[in-house]
Amino acid sequence: MASVDVKMVDMDIPNQMGALKVDSTSGEEMNDYESTDESSVDESSFQPRGLTTRELPTGLCYDERMRYHAEVSALSAEAVHPEDPRRIYYIYKELCEAGLVVAKGFDVMVEQPLLRIDAREATEDEIRLIHTDEQYRFVQHTSRMTNEELIDLAEHGDSIYFNKLSYFSGLLSAGGAIETCKAVMEGRVKNAIAVIRPPGHHAEAEQPMGFCLFNNTCIASKVCQKLYDMKCRKVLILDWDVHHGNGCQKSFYNDPNILYISLHVHMGGKFYPSGPEGGMDRCGVGAGEGYNVNIPWETKGMGDGDYMYAFQHVVMPIATSFDPDLVIVSAGFDAAAGDELGGCNVTPACYAHMTHMLMSLAQGRVAVCLEGGYNFRAISRSALAVTRTLMGEPPDRLEATSATDSAVRVIEDVKKTQSRYWRCMYPRAPTSGIYGGERLHDIIRAYQAQNLFNKYKLTELLILRDKISKSFDKQVLGSISYERRKHLIVFFHDPPDLLTGNNPLAAQQKPHDTWMLDGSQAYIQSAVKHGIGVIDVNIPEFITITADPSVDDKKHAHQEIAYNSHYTDAARTEGEKLASYIWENYIEPYDFEGGIWLIGAGSAFHAVWKLVTEKENIHTRLNGVIGFNCDHPARQINPNSNNAYASSWFREHSRIYVAKNHEIWRRAEQLGKTPSKRYGKLFKSPETMLNSMMQKHLPEVFDFIRETANLQADSDSDADLPIPMPEDEGNSPLKGSAFSSPPQTRPLTAAATAQSSAALRGALSPPATGNAAQRPSPGTNTYPQQGTTPLGGRSPLPPPAQRALGTIPQSHSPTSPPAYLTRPEQQQHDPGS
Repeated sequence: MASVDVKMVDMDIPNQMGALKVDSTSGEEMNDYESTDESSVDESSFQPRGLTTRELPTGLCYDERMRYHAEVSALSAEAVHPEDPRRIYYIYKELCEAGLVVAKGFDVMVEQPLLRIDAREATEDEIRLIHTDEQYRFVQHTSRMTNEELIDLAEHGDSIYFNKLSYFSGLLSAGGAIETCKAVMEGRVKNAIAVIRPPGHHAEAEQPMGFCLFNNTCIASKVCQKLYDMKCRKVLILDWDVHHGNGCQKSFYNDPNILYISLHVHMGGKFYPSGPEGGMDRCGVGAGEGYNVNIPWETKGMGDGDYMYAFQHVVMPIATSFDPDLVIVSAGFDAAAGDELGGCNVTPACYAHMTHMLMSLAQGRVAVCLEGGYNFRAISRSALAVTRTLMGEPPDRLEATSATDSAVRVIEDVKKTQSRYWRCMYPRAPTSGIYGGERLHDIIRAYQAQNLFNKYKLTELLILRDKISKSFDKQVLGSISYERRKHLIVFFHDPPDLLTGNNPLAAQQKPHDTWMLDGSQAYIQSAVKHGIGVIDVNIPEFITITADPSVDDKKHAHQEIAYNSHYTDAARTEGEKLASYIWENYIEPYDFEGGIWLIGAGSAFHAVWKLVTEKENIHTRLNGVIGFNCDHPARQINPNSNNAYASSWFREHSRIYVAKNHEIWRRAEQLGKTPSKRYGKLFKSPETMLNSMMQKHLPEVFDFIRETANLQADSDSDADLPIPMPEDEGNSPLKGSAFSSPPQTRPLTAAATAQSSAALRGALSPPATGNAAQRPSPGTNTYPQQGTTPLGGRSPLPPPAQRALGTIPQSHSPTSPPAYLTRPEQQQHDPGS
């Protein structure tokens, strides 16, 4: 039997499984298409044979005349602006020295060097595809201004400067971007890099800003859409400049045919160009909704692992789904390691890898256009790495590939945000409120309160001040008769951790596979066993901030802000107010002659830090401060006018446990120094999760507490105060009483509301004898003396009971709080009541 070679060809013919061409060694040929009518075969459906795209050169656009745009003041030997004309020269020189360019004085070291693409001046019609007539005329007019007028214009502009040739250089830069994209679309080059300036991605339709005159990439994309119609219907603009491209975003915010993706440092809108426009929630409007993707880094210092994580999880899935006809890269290299303005650590290898991934889109039609980047060496090496990759060289290996915790958080939030528009984004955003329901945080805290009451008889301490966020309602608990103890622990902590396996398709979680880790309860148990009073403060992850009622913007009247936000201190300010309120109303009025310990875990430590820093002479009442820090900023205690000795006291009376992978240890190792003593007495913890850390160091913490107070003597002296423990619940005097579980509340009746709280207390209070100690009145500076009974020997009903009877308001203004806050257990233990 004759041997045959079987070759698969024409695999891309629609609705065909592929045609088989069988070559016989005997010369006999068989072809499935020979017997068909040639007119029935669409010749255009066949792909060209050979590696036609690979054989094309990579293009380079560079024109030294773009260097004419320079500061007028720089001619007087003053400091040169960061957007220096030499930026493009050093990139071009690096390409020449690498042997990639045919240039005088340099040897070519590649078989197919870069093909030069000539820049030209963009026309007025092309500029006005993006910019208004007024914007164009304004930049044009600068060519006729005097030097004094140009200097004055720069001083009053938004990070912009001009000279008489700026208009000309700006037209060349825009024209260079246009010609680069045209060369790619027309197949003269397989891809290209445009080393152009001035940059463009900040320039808005109505104004130049941020070193940018005309928006080069936006103009080029519109020109290509107009010239090539359906061949260039969809354009992806990928912006990896460290600054958000506000001009690009605004140009196409309602355009579904141009997908804009930006990776940038945002810092809550504090990083240039500032404002909320670079936030992940800005997704487009109208037909363009979902075609604007912002990846806003929370902080500087982002590196290769972060950018690769963003590309793999957001950029490439969305870009692949969009399926562009042309990819334009707004290639700012100011996120490169060494660039002081950007402050990030992206290496040339990372830029190469990002380029390599983008080359898989749009049949390889990629045009890279220079934007920012102000360190000559960093931008030169980065541009070279990108160019080598465009020419077909594999990217260099990456050293650091792990994303930071901050990057993972941002990317997960971006995925949830974009999951509303892109089927490739998982997990889906929660459908809160659509089917009703409650936040799990509130359910967990209700469970905690019930559990802490059942085990240790902790009950709610009311927060009766309208100016403190309502997010703290039911978050503050106190142990039985804590105010009569000689010692007190005040514990500010984050909510429990939930460990679960994420559902990759939706926001739903299976309760069976979800576990709650609450490290705070072990500390409460130990404190109660030692006869120490406890105030437990749970700081929610998000705090509701109520705006000034006089503000007209009702849409943002209530905002939920993360307590550990990198963007704003608004939520932490609410925590400071809460801590101050608790100290003034529930701690300061009582003796606690054995002393007080403050414990802060996670982001909640901020409240402890503020108390120690700003409360006058607070350290005189404290035995010590304990802190647990996994990945939050380390806090220093510095001397100040309110508390001059706090810093030196804190160094000797603190134990701050910091996770082994915290930045403070890495920085100390780099500098070869120990961290400053102003951070307190630091201990490196082997644990990296908050609740695990708390559990790990529980014995050490209570050793420290025992060292700073003679607890055995204090426990004996407090023996007259019963401490209900789990094993003693059968003998608890509260068991089976009306207060054996937290009482329910109900709305006030109109009649009850009309009466004063003092009259109601007198009318409803049962007779009592004995020395029940009374809690202070929140919001007032007048407190009853311990060992006395108010209102002529009548003990008032505790607030929970009054609420159950509908006899006191659910909230009080700071000017009219309830006079007493006696707790149910005080009533139960008051002899003769």
